[in-house]
Amino acid sequence: MTDGPTRFFGLDIHKEYFVAVAVNRERETVFGPQRVSNYQLDDWAGRVLTPQDAIVLEMTTNTYLFHDTLLPLVHSVIAVHPPNVPLVTNVHVKTDKKAAETLAQLLAAGMLTGVWIPPHEVRDLRSLISRREKMVHLSTMAKNRLHALEHRNHLVLPDNPFSPDQRTWWENLELSTTEKLLVRSDLDMLEFAQKQVERIEECLKQKSIQDERIPLLIQLPGVAMLTATTILAAIGDITRFPTAKNLVGYAGLGTRVHDSGMTHSSGRITKAGRKDLRRAMVNAANHAVLDNSHWKAEMKRLEPHLGRSKAIVAIARRLLVVVWHVLTKQVADCFADPQNVARSFLSHAYQVRVRNLPKGQSAPAFTRQQLDRLGLGKELQKISFGSKLIKLPPSKLLIEKK
Repeated sequence: MTDGPTRFFGLDIHKEYFVAVAVNRERETVFGPQRVSNYQLDDWAGRVLTPQDAIVLEMTTNTYLFHDTLLPLVHSVIAVHPPNVPLVTNVHVKTDKKAAETLAQLLAAGMLTGVWIPPHEVRDLRSLISRREKMVHLSTMAKNRLHALEHRNHLVLPDNPFSPDQRTWWENLELSTTEKLLVRSDLDMLEFAQKQVERIEECLKQKSIQDERIPLLIQLPGVAMLTATTILAAIGDITRFPTAKNLVGYAGLGTRVHDSGMTHSSGRITKAGRKDLRRAMVNAANHAVLDNSHWKAEMKRLEPHLGRSKAIVAIARRLLVVVWHVLTKQVADCFADPQNVARSFLSHAYQVRVRNLPKGQSAPAFTRQQLDRLGLGKELQKISFGSKLIKLPPSKLLIEKK
């Protein structure tokens, strides 16, 4: 068998069909262009492809299907992000044949770097989070339309106007026939979206209980179950990032740099990365500057000369560095306050429901286990949680020390 691939396939994929072109190592066309229905992918791959073929695809709706189908049959399959291939996307004459041929030639020349293809469990997690975000957006749209109705008609809303108990109040308003229909439509949409969010969150809670990385993130200020799950879905395997700087770049939170000749400048963040991870870290930063003494002090130091927005982004970037350290080394945050961390673990235990905790643990037992895992709060016996004082089991670290 020849070392390395001998044919390089570029596939230009569409919803109903794909176009395939292959070149050899000298970048001469040796196959295609051939247009194939997506429904004939399995048959085509079995007839045409060999273990000496390398394939490149662009990221699109059905890239994962193509990747999973083709990978067992060929030498390698990589997927590229379209904006990173301007010779395909930014040309004046773009046809399926030229796109596939250009991809194949760039692959043969070794000029393409593929994006990470996440395993199925990460894909599922990303799908759930994306669907939840869409349902929240749908819910917000319905509420905004109902608020617009309120302002048009000078209505005085009851307490909790969007709770299911208030549906009768909305339906009994003296409105035109058309407006009544629109109100019912918005109420139905709101009810549907809220039910979907509840179902998705219940599924995410079940998944979070099974993931030992979740408590590592929940110890951080501003990070609860949904934020932690979003971070993990975006990152996947933390070992993909050799340094914290790589992770910051992946989130698009690094600064733009121009360093050429005698010119050196830097500017705003690149935003060339995962939007969901960037948004999650900014959200965490906004909460951290309110609740954590260290990040409060950082905000106080940065805000006067950066302004609030840029200061929050700077803190989000630094929090992401902390995320890399706690996930990579599985350690406590160096700025952690044991009392606050314990409250975060208790809150998480109650959020996912105590009956779902592993090994039939109580919320205080779960909290103590996670504190011991991080080497925090050995001396903690009780913590205030809302209006209650929760007693914790004794730390195993103290028992072992004795």
